[in-house]
Amino acid sequence: MKTREEIVENWLHRYTGTMVSEIGEYILLTNFTQYVKLFAARFDVPIMGLDRVMPSATKDNISIINFGMGSPNAATIIDLLSAAHPKAVLFLGKCGGLKKINRLGDLILPIAAIRGEGTSNDFFPPEVPALPAFNLQKAVSTNIRNHNLDYWTGTIYTTNRRVWEHDEAFKKYLRRIRVMGIDMETATIFSVGFYNKIPTGALLLVSDQPMISTGVKKKKSDQEVSKKFVEKHLEIGVDSLKELINNGLTVKHLKFDYDE
Repeated sequence: MKTREEIVENWLHRYTGTMVSEIGEYILLTNFTQYVKLFAARFDVPIMGLDRVMPSATKDNISIINFGMGSPNAATIIDLLSAAHPKAVLFLGKCGGLKKINRLGDLILPIAAIRGEGTSNDFFPPEVPALPAFNLQKAVSTNIRNHNLDYWTGTIYTTNRRVWEHDEAFKKYLRRIRVMGIDMETATIFSVGFYNKIPTGALLLVSDQPMISTGVKKKKSDQEVSKKFVEKHLEIGVDSLKELINNGLTVKHLKFDYDE
């Protein structure tokens, strides 16, 4: 394999257990096996690649892929998906809520992400902002309201650092830059999606409140969030992509032209 195209097509199958021709044109990304299992059960479809690092399931032109945790994995799956030329990729992630107004189970629809993870620097200079596809976020917003729910919007800080909740200096920095939430993937997905000419978006579920000691994620609290809120989170994601499919809407509104 000499070309990038040959590599990503071969590796997409190697990582997910699904051939490029079997991947849907609309993609849901997740970090958690639970989402893929719920999707497969809802649509009565098999989970492909259970012996691979990024298992997936597909129904009606929508595929869901569990790519694992962290920005390097996020960059990898977006690079590999470039072989399939998806029309939209929506990340259903969990995040830490950084504001006092945030509650467990809240939804955050990011308007941008700060690239604190470093991975995206291999794709663009640090000053290039990480932005979602506006029309994809608009479709998600509509479907949140269709489910009689509300959401917060704002900026997400994406970091490669998983254990930071003890670091008061870092928390002071997060307060100063006034971000709404923190995670390990959103900025990478936005940036690498733009690099690969793939429209991307994100809908994040507040799973913990890491700015206070009592709000740091624990096994029990994470299980409670998953039990109460994940199914609805997934349902909104699926319905958002179905709206695009059924109404023939396009979310690729940017001209991916880097030479002008």
